[in-house]
Amino acid sequence: MHRFRSFVLPFAILTGLLFHRYLVYVRELTPYLIFLILLLNNVAVDMKKLKVTKLDGWLILFQLVVSIGSYLLFKVFGASEVVAQGVLIGVLCPVAASSVVIATILGANRETVTTYTIVGNLMVALVAPICFSFIGIQQDMPYFQSMWLIFRRVAPAIALPFFVALFLQRVLPRVNSFLCNYKGTSFYLWAAALTITLGQTIDFMFLHGRDQLSAILTMGIGSIVYCAIQFAFGKWLGSQYGDRIAGGQLLGQKNSAMGIWMANTYLLPLASVFPALYSIWQNLFNSWQMWRKDSKSSR
Repeated sequence: MHRFRSFVLPFAILTGLLFHRYLVYVRELTPYLIFLILLLNNVAVDMKKLKVTKLDGWLILFQLVVSIGSYLLFKVFGASEVVAQGVLIGVLCPVAASSVVIATILGANRETVTTYTIVGNLMVALVAPICFSFIGIQQDMPYFQSMWLIFRRVAPAIALPFFVALFLQRVLPRVNSFLCNYKGTSFYLWAAALTITLGQTIDFMFLHGRDQLSAILTMGIGSIVYCAIQFAFGKWLGSQYGDRIAGGQLLGQKNSAMGIWMANTYLLPLASVFPALYSIWQNLFNSWQMWRKDSKSSR
């Protein structure tokens, strides 16, 4: 099956495009799929090796500075508010909870990726409400209310699988070992979750984006540029700390579902097109990376 995995994500993208009208009806499955993905990852993690490093600090700093800086820069050069907000959320958006799936396939350290998945998502819950106090349609919302809304969405997906895995490792090691044998299936669970998420996104674009094609085209081009920048800079930064692959995936692979939700909740809803299109580019790039790795392995 490994030789076909580089085609799984393009197939998921195509399915999301073709069947978006029907996939919205199964969107409630996504949180359960994410839970299973993270549980299968966390049971294989050595919890004692989880620690915050300088790499985590630089990744957080990049997200904060570049997201706010890009928003201001786009406004200075006369871009529309929806485009500027799209770029903001595309960079500030937290790392995908299941980025560990692709990262470990490509050879990244599982503990490094798991640590920033937790730290990065919590950082967004703390910092994003400050940004939304000055930008968007919910500027009057109290900080702690805004923080709680975001935290309530990221915490169950991040914390629950972590603590369940910790319990299994400490109390039920045989069950933990059994689940470790199936950690490879998390990739295909992620492909299913991606298909559903893309279906929802495409359906939204068809319903609400027809009258703003210029803004959508601009965000489409911008999402490609920022996808390339974040993967490239992340790989460079990761190479400075001994894990080039982890750096690239942690900075480049975004939780597009979370980005779309934040855009719809705090910003102009059409800004959600940016993380939606970004999701397509990041997963096409991930597919190419896996194809390249499998090609080298087969030689």
